Amino acid sequence: MNNMKSLRREPLSDTKLLMTITISIFVVMYLMAIGFLGGGFLHAQQVFDMLNDNASLIIVSCGLTIVMIGGGIDISVGAVTSLVVMSCVLYLNDGGNIFVAILLALGIGLAFGVVQGYLISYLEIQPFIVTLAGMFFARGMTTILSVNPQKVTHEGFTSLRDVKIEISWLGYTAKNGNLVPARIELGVVIALICVIVVFILLKYIRLGRSFYAMGGNQQSALMLGINVKRTRFLSYVICGLLSGISGFVFMMHTGAGNATNAAGMEMNAIAASIIGGTLLTGGVGNVAGTFFGVMTLTTIKKIVVSSGLNDPWWQNITTGGMLCFFILLQSVVLGRRNGKKRAS
Repeated sequence: MNNMKSLRREPLSDTKLLMTITISIFVVMYLMAIGFLGGGFLHAQQVFDMLNDNASLIIVSCGLTIVMIGGGIDISVGAVTSLVVMSCVLYLNDGGNIFVAILLALGIGLAFGVVQGYLISYLEIQPFIVTLAGMFFARGMTTILSVNPQKVTHEGFTSLRDVKIEISWLGYTAKNGNLVPARIELGVVIALICVIVVFILLKYIRLGRSFYAMGGNQQSALMLGINVKRTRFLSYVICGLLSGISGFVFMMHTGAGNATNAAGMEMNAIAASIIGGTLLTGGVGNVAGTFFGVMTLTTIKKIVVSSGLNDPWWQNITTGGMLCFFILLQSVVLGRRNGKKRAS
């Protein structure tokens, strides 16, 4: 009997269960899109285009996932991304160096992460209030830098932006008979590296496990000897740093800066994290689920556009409906799971 019990498979944790649900729904939705709409959904380039368009969102969502796992929130990430874009565009157009522009992007993101993290962690001000102020400040600073759209004219950066990774065997044959190779932007490579690094941090490094402990139960985390204030501070520092990286990747994709850049990105990042299985209450989440949350959100929008509903409000309505669906699904699944645990 003891041997039989030891051979039983352990039930999935809440994090793995919600991530599995998200991945399954993404696969089903994409297969449905292929079945009903066909066209571009049959080509690998459709997936690559989704990645190219959302590389910066994936990076920001990774940062928000860390903060949300720790029981916090950061609604300034979109505005910080916009500020980074405009700052780097103006610096490069003024004859700046690409390497220094990267350091500028990281410095801006890190500065917001440090200041906001300190106010939230050590002065114990509500995260929503602090990051709301950070959002307004970053938006204001972006407008001060330039009200008008700015295109990057730096030749070195333009050459870097035009670099594409071609994968011939995943390409497709066009109507004229020519082979069109699949193309991935450098920003996607950076985004995937960020996902892998954050995944390793959360799963294998002590700091990552401390985020889960802090978000699950702060008092228990204190009893385990975790420095909760420092851990929360570091979660916002990492989130700010990822926002800086996101800004540079966003600029690599668009090649321009605008005061309205990345508008609403923070809401999309929060939605992607929730769809990916991260709970707003903290303690549950996985960056792999967040990645598929971004892809699920993007697939929905692609399906809406491909269906002929090109007006932007249809995408917003669909996003809101998907978000409500996943929140209800999480509540039902975790509620029944916890009920069974109590019953046993």
